[in-house]
Amino acid sequence: MRFAFLVAVSLSSAAQAAPDSILRPELRPAVMSARTYAMVSDAGFDAWVRAFRPRALAAEILAPTFDAAFAGAGFIPDSIALDRNQAEFIKPLADYMATAASDDRVATGRAMLAQHGDLLKRIEAAYGVDRHVVLAVWGMESNFGARRGDVPLISTLATLSYDGRRGRFFEQQLIAALKILQRGDTVPQSMTGSWAGAMGHTQFMPTSYAAYAVDFTGDGRRDIWADDPSDALASTAAYLAHFGWTQGQPWGVEVRLPNGFDYSATARSVTQSAGDWAALGVTLPGGDPVMDNGLASLITPTGAGGPAFLVYRNYDVIGRYNNAEAYIIGVGHLGDRIRGMGPLQHPFVAAERGLKRAERVALQQRLTAAGYDTGGVDGKIGPATRRAIRAFQASRGLPQDGYAGVNLLDRLR
Repeated sequence: MRFAFLVAVSLSSAAQAAPDSILRPELRPAVMSARTYAMVSDAGFDAWVRAFRPRALAAEILAPTFDAAFAGAGFIPDSIALDRNQAEFIKPLADYMATAASDDRVATGRAMLAQHGDLLKRIEAAYGVDRHVVLAVWGMESNFGARRGDVPLISTLATLSYDGRRGRFFEQQLIAALKILQRGDTVPQSMTGSWAGAMGHTQFMPTSYAAYAVDFTGDGRRDIWADDPSDALASTAAYLAHFGWTQGQPWGVEVRLPNGFDYSATARSVTQSAGDWAALGVTLPGGDPVMDNGLASLITPTGAGGPAFLVYRNYDVIGRYNNAEAYIIGVGHLGDRIRGMGPLQHPFVAAERGLKRAERVALQQRLTAAGYDTGGVDGKIGPATRRAIRAFQASRGLPQDGYAGVNLLDRLR
């Protein structure tokens, strides 16, 4: 999900992100709230289950495990409807952040920090991952456990394996889920989550659970579903640690750019030291020097009119959880707010958002027609398109940030 601020990409790609899927309520179209996820009789599904049983047993699932798991399982039409109707859903980053780090969520996060302070300290000591970031992931994924999902996992994964667009992928998740039951980490009645199979407080897919979940309580079970969030929060920290979390380094810091700043430096491929950025006039919002937290890149998520951030390796580590830029910034900023930091000094540009694919195609067509070579019309905003955008912006006396947003498209219309 590496893209320019598509707040929620098509759910098909989201379901393949590790380790979460698509439960985050603030990312979902409102119509999804009307879903019931009721199981219905379906002869084709029943036949598929019978045919699947030998494959499951060949994958080392014991017959008693399989039979117990499927005793109450059934076909869920709503899961198929959602899998087949995954329209590109884009939300302005300003609106997204208003939810991601709302005053209520920050207050709840600080309350959870107080309530689970000892647990979080022990998790941080064990894995070296900032407790505030772990809390922020929890807040983003399930609103601190309040929205863990109540869809029966075996039923929805079997439904999607039988009649979904990505049967092989979901059958792999189903086998992993059955192995979780066989291990005794939970029971079928408690194994619930999102329609696409994401589970527990911090929304692990079954295969990610198998690879990274931990038994932090020492009771012999990796229970990410229980009201006690210990195993889920520790599993999240273990996951981030596995992908290289650097202890003591921030995810990013808000910065101020000088007048006339060369926005060609706002690319993830450009990494420099604090001294190099200082030489270009980059400071903290109040004018103080940027601390040396290691090599950093500069991003401007809504173009030159919005906030700017220096981001570090830990930004990319959060991205292993969900690589949507809005999500990474949301987790990082929510963690900072829970820590006690204030709101951003420079707000995001209201109503500015990334472009849907059809809009990206239209942007390239209009730039090409105006004499700015985008290197082709493919709906992808690559280096050639960004150069064309900057050339157009220069011709209009605009900041040359290369940002492909709705305001730019409107100028070209």
